[in-house]
Amino acid sequence: MRLAHTSPHHGAPRSLERFAGRRSQIVFGLAVAVGITLSAIVQTVAAERVIEDATGRSVKIGSTDRIVTIGGDITEIVYALGAGDRIIARDTTSSYPPEANAKPDIGYMRALSAEGVLSVKPDLIIAVEGSGPKDAVDLLESASVPIVIVPEKHSPESIVAKIRLIADILGEAEKGNKMADTLAARFGALEAAIAKIPADERKKAVFLMSLAGGKPMAAGHNTSADAMIGLAGGINPMGSVEGYKPASDEALIAAAPEVVVMMNSQSGPPKPDVVFDSPSLRATPAATNKALVAMDGLYLLGFGPRTADAARDLAQAIYPSLDLPEWPAAN
Repeated sequence: MRLAHTSPHHGAPRSLERFAGRRSQIVFGLAVAVGITLSAIVQTVAAERVIEDATGRSVKIGSTDRIVTIGGDITEIVYALGAGDRIIARDTTSSYPPEANAKPDIGYMRALSAEGVLSVKPDLIIAVEGSGPKDAVDLLESASVPIVIVPEKHSPESIVAKIRLIADILGEAEKGNKMADTLAARFGALEAAIAKIPADERKKAVFLMSLAGGKPMAAGHNTSADAMIGLAGGINPMGSVEGYKPASDEALIAAAPEVVVMMNSQSGPPKPDVVFDSPSLRATPAATNKALVAMDGLYLLGFGPRTADAARDLAQAIYPSLDLPEWPAAN
């Protein structure tokens, strides 16, 4: 019987082919990995942008996947831009939309703890101007997490600018521009309607923060309430006072408001019989007509995406017969 002879080199070409195949796979895998890495780097660099905030600081923004919002208007704008799912925590004043209440609460915007804010591990903090205390904000600004301070001014123009800024921060400029343009058109339509009210028919409207202890807390100049009264076509007879101040009986009687504006409380809207039983209001024209307007606090004073609607509602309440046009269509 003859045995077949097998050369020791018979399997070499096949082994070389397998080696070459594996090498090709390795090279291809490395190329893919490098490509993915480079793509990620390019996307990260593209996503990074520098924002100048209300303090004049240049803030480098990277990821916006995990955001802490401080300020009811900030939170509301982020939700309105369709980015509410990125919010991981918010401050106590952020109560709208209702789903915001399900987010962890990091405390009142003027009594923040830097440690509490950072404990939720945010990628970004967006805070309204005036948040505090200063030491806490200073600590946040010195941390590795970027914090953007958003300007807080009480005018239609400031709201429009605020929306554009937050949209830019979130990388949602197109949505932000549409929302801002729609809001600007609504404010313009309201202003045109208010302009038709003769000067001698403008009503005096006073905003009272509370009547606690029989000491009315009235809104003066440089307050959101004063600005809202103006947007609604009213005249604030306490406008010579700066900020929110206790008003004496004599001051309110002399102011002779025709309308009293207040916020709803947790127990509901204030009752006219109780409000106008106050010694400082009994003799006012507002008491004679029981002219009390009560609105949700954030809606009325928030200066966010709903402010044009709130100003329109307040104008209608102050001037029931005023012919207010339908809003221009949203963009």
